[in-house]
Amino acid sequence: MTLHTVMPLELVLQGIHDDQDKPMHEVTVRGIKMQVIPVAPGMGRIVRLLDCSLHDYLNPAFMPGAVISFNDIEE
Repeated sequence: MTLHTVMPLELVLQGIHDDQDKPMHEVTVRGIKMQVIPVAPGMGRIVRLLDCSLHDYLNPAFMPGAVISFNDIEE
């Protein structure tokens, strides 16, 4: 991956290792497979989308950092 930016490298990579020690889980919510970090019972913070359509990347509800309810999980 190539990243072209005018921002300093320290700012771009700030916090890159913060979530490395937390357990991540793969879940499917509303037909979208994603990786989440549990933040509370029944809730998780989205890390990344794994299997979805291209339009789902534009949905602000599924952006990285958004909190989702585990009640919507399809098993």
